Amino acid sequence: MVWFQVGPFSSRRNVLKTFLQEKLVTPQEAVECIRSGNNVVLSMGAGEPTVLLDAMVERKDELRDVRIHQMLPVYTPKYMKKGMERHFRHVSWVNSAVTRPGVKAGQAGIMPGYLYEYPRFITESLPVDVFMATVSPMDRHGFLSFGVSVNYAMAAAQKANTVILVVNPNMPRVHGSGHIHICQADLVIEDNSPLPEVTPDPPTEIDLKIAENIAAYIDDRATLELGIGTIPQTLPFALAGKKGLGIHTEILTDAVIELVEKGIVTNQNKTLHPGKIICTSAIGTKQLYDFMDDNPMIEMRPVSYTNDPYVIARNENMVSVNSASEVDLLGQCSAEPVGPKKLCGTGGQVDFARGTALARNGKFFMALRSTNEKGQSNIVPQLHAGAVVSINRNDVDYIATEYGVVKLRGKTVRERAEALISIAHPDYRDGLKEAAKKLGYTR
Repeated sequence: MVWFQVGPFSSRRNVLKTFLQEKLVTPQEAVECIRSGNNVVLSMGAGEPTVLLDAMVERKDELRDVRIHQMLPVYTPKYMKKGMERHFRHVSWVNSAVTRPGVKAGQAGIMPGYLYEYPRFITESLPVDVFMATVSPMDRHGFLSFGVSVNYAMAAAQKANTVILVVNPNMPRVHGSGHIHICQADLVIEDNSPLPEVTPDPPTEIDLKIAENIAAYIDDRATLELGIGTIPQTLPFALAGKKGLGIHTEILTDAVIELVEKGIVTNQNKTLHPGKIICTSAIGTKQLYDFMDDNPMIEMRPVSYTNDPYVIARNENMVSVNSASEVDLLGQCSAEPVGPKKLCGTGGQVDFARGTALARNGKFFMALRSTNEKGQSNIVPQLHAGAVVSINRNDVDYIATEYGVVKLRGKTVRERAEALISIAHPDYRDGLKEAAKKLGYTR
């Protein structure tokens, strides 16, 4: 890093602009620094440097065994197409729909872990050869904002041998601690491509009913964390009439905007960072990105802060809502697609499960439809073979379906089984009762 001192502020601004210009290269020139066997870390979501990824793929014949680390990609990567296996391998910290086929095909791997610990993993264990991210334009002090993707970006930028930044005027400048100085960048590319957008699936009547069931347990002045599943993102539709809510979440989405505009979310009653929405990343549409730009209500922090259970616990009346794909009669929850080769990563669910458990008046909800798309029960006697336990029976709190909400924490095995059967689809309740007896859970 090179720091410098000059006289008048106007002169310093000119020096900063010159400094940036000296680092400007083409995407093709920038990726020449990537070597075979390198670890390349990318910013996540809309912070993905897509122009650099395309340029990197153009060099595929020169590269072998390049490992690309990232969380929740939204850009369908060319480097995971068939025939790229020898050149590139994706290492997902949390998988998404665009890379899931690559995991199944063996072109990508999942690295399990608690999300809040990933920056520490980068700092202590991962050799970062190249870090690439999309950032906002430089301000008059020489700082660029990681915008919608702070999470592990600061740790990766500090550890990397080479830092490549894509300056994009469409990236919002967001308040908080997600900024990097131009002196820390080795190479800079300019690009004005629209940021990738993600539009949530429309909620079903069942999703709305589940959201209504959960909303009945949310008190005024609560602080919310909403997972990125369809059901958690449906919850805001059921919060009309609530007052003084706050947000401390991992990923900010479009669902929160309307709550702010309607005055339902004010953040004024938060015990930690009153008046502020605290998050580490954002995934959504241009409407969300525009809402975040220079908005003093929003503070982006590293995931090592937002998802630290002891930080989460400092929010009184903390309510976390996430989704599961399957729950067994012990209360073990799988939040990943069921079956071998369908891993996607746990994300921040465990972080918030443990943080809300420590918080005063905290509540943690796992929500799921009572049946899957095949009409089979999502409440099962035992998790299916290949299912991953995302939330274990000791961390589970509330389970919600369209048939109601039950609290499992503090209940015996028999009480848990009986409670879960009561919110299963009626067609499966008798079968679950018989299974519970055979397993010795009930009499």
